[in-house]
Amino acid sequence: MTEIRGIEVVVFDVLGTLVDEPGGLRAEIREALPEADDAAVDGLLTLWQRHVEAEQQRIAREERPYANSETIDAEAAHRVADHAGLADPAAIARLATAGQRLPPWGDSVAGLERLAGRFPVLGLSNAGRTALPRLSAHAGLRWHQALSAEAALAYKPAPEVYQLALATAGCPPERVLMVAAHAWDLRGAQANGMRTAYVHRPVGDPPRGTDAFDGRFDGLAELATALTAR
Repeated sequence: MTEIRGIEVVVFDVLGTLVDEPGGLRAEIREALPEADDAAVDGLLTLWQRHVEAEQQRIAREERPYANSETIDAEAAHRVADHAGLADPAAIARLATAGQRLPPWGDSVAGLERLAGRFPVLGLSNAGRTALPRLSAHAGLRWHQALSAEAALAYKPAPEVYQLALATAGCPPERVLMVAAHAWDLRGAQANGMRTAYVHRPVGDPPRGTDAFDGRFDGLAELATALTAR
């Protein structure tokens, strides 16, 4: 078993790492469009995801002023509604907040609680400052502090987002562990001097052969054991 030593603060990505973002969005689209078949729902989910990714990239390229996740999700919801012919304003408004009602993975709540007994645990998410606490409450995620990338007016993997976590941690970057199911996120953390741990999720971005993270784990129980082994 890999052991990770010398860590003072643990920082978690949220979307995809602690909550099932695609699964939650799919369920919300199905609720808004109960007559749609599986293929149609999957297509609408892809439409949503592509819009979010494209707009975050436009912001990173300074082709668009910063817009928070609530704004971009609302745009995505309207794109989905237009494509599907959904015209009910109340249903569209609810769909726009789908990203605040994402289910946790089965080990997320217990894993956070176990680690929080030994370390300061921070969330670091691209979710906006209004969406993040609501998402955390819905999923039952308990933090010592949850940090929104909105405070940096940027999205990960912009370096200023990781600097939010480092400023809050108050210790050298090599004593701060970034945990994520997305290798691109961990590469961003590494570029800012943080230690890194990849946790496998079905919807994550797996490491490449060239990635050298401090640990790779099948779930949070295995991660917690690696961090607390003495």
